[in-house]
Amino acid sequence: MQFIDTHSHLYLEEFKNDRAEVISRALGAGVSKILLPNIDSNSVPGMLEMTYDYPGICYPMIGIHPTSVKADYLGQLNSVKEWLKKEKFIAIGEIGIDLYWDKTFLSQQEYIFKAQVELALSKDLPLVIHSRESFPQIFKLLEEYRGRGLKGVFHAFTGDTGKAEFISDFGFKIGIGGIVTFKNSGLDKVVADIGLENIILETDAPYLAPTPYRGKRNESSYIPLIAEKIAEITNSSVSQVSEITSANALRLFKL
Repeated sequence: MQFIDTHSHLYLEEFKNDRAEVISRALGAGVSKILLPNIDSNSVPGMLEMTYDYPGICYPMIGIHPTSVKADYLGQLNSVKEWLKKEKFIAIGEIGIDLYWDKTFLSQQEYIFKAQVELALSKDLPLVIHSRESFPQIFKLLEEYRGRGLKGVFHAFTGDTGKAEFISDFGFKIGIGGIVTFKNSGLDKVVADIGLENIILETDAPYLAPTPYRGKRNESSYIPLIAEKIAEITNSSVSQVSEITSANALRLFKL
C-alpha cells in the first residue's frame, strides 16, 4: 500500500532536529509522497529546500496562508507571482479565509483569495483551501468561478455533510486528517455520506495529530492511522482507502 500525505508542513521549526528521521518514518509507513503547502514568503526557501533534498517525495505549493494576510498583503502577493515565474509548483496553497484568529484583515483576505484563484486558473493549478470558520464567505467567493474548471481541496475539513456536498458538487475534494479520529468530531457521518471518491488524506503536520497522539506533534507517518479510521467508517479495507485516496490525489495534483 502507498499513501499520499497531501498537506504537511515538514519544513517548519518543529522538525528542525529530526526532519530526515521523520521522512524515513513516513516512507517506512508507506507514505510515498508528501505535499508541502506554503505559508508566506518567509517559508518558501525552507519548503523548496525539502523538495530539492527529497525529489519525487516532497512537492511544493505556493500561496499565502490567510493568517499571513496583514498590512503587507500586496507585497506577499507579488512574492507569489515572482516565485511562479522561477519554480514549478503543484498547487496554489495554502490559501483561504480564517475568521478564528483575527477578523481585522477580512477584506484583504478576500482580495488575496480571489487574486490567488485567478493565478490558479491562469496556471491550471488546483487550490488548497483553508476555511476555518469561513465556509459561507469562501462559498460565496467561489460561486463567481463556477463552471470555469477550478479544482482543489478544502483541507482539514470540519464541516457537515451539506458543506461537503457543496464542495464535491463544485468539483473539489475533501481533505481528511487526524480530526476524523477524535471523539465527537462528527466527521464519521460526513465521511460515510460522501464516500472515498471525494476524499484525500492529509496530516497538517505538525498540527492535528490523530488519536492516540492527539495534542502531540503530528507527522506524515501517522497517515495510516487516519486511513484505518476511514476504512472503519466506510466498511472498506485500508488497502481500498489507500488505493482510492491516492488515485484522487494523483489526479488532482497531476503527480
